[in-house]
Amino acid sequence: QVQLVESGGGLVQAGGSLRLSCAASGSINRINTMAWYRQAPGKQRELVASITSGGSTNNADSVKGRFTISRDNAKNTVYLQMNSLKPEATAVYYCHAGVVVITTGTYRYLDVWGRGTLVTVSS
Repeated sequence: QVQLVESGGGLVQAGGSLRLSCAASGSINRINTMAWYRQAPGKQRELVASITSGGSTNNADSVKGRFTISRDNAKNTVYLQMNSLKPEATAVYYCHAGVVVITTGTYRYLDVWGRGTLVTVSS
């Protein structure tokens, strides 16, 4: 079993910054792509940013230039630095990881989600 533990969410004023962290734990053979998603009230979940095991990143157009995704492979942790926050960024932010595990000698690929952390940006 693999778990993702998130931290860093909270209330921030427009124009401020937050850094989200997500650490993976459990019986992990390999972590492939890690990503941050968000879901605003009344909207579908959307991809915010992703990062491969080799460090290649991709960001949604709505956050380019303001959000930065990074990872520390030694700590099995992914980060999302959010700067110049706008009220429309208010959402529950979810961490995701593609994880390879070995169970009873068998390789398995898991899509693992964090519990979500609420980010609220006030105007």
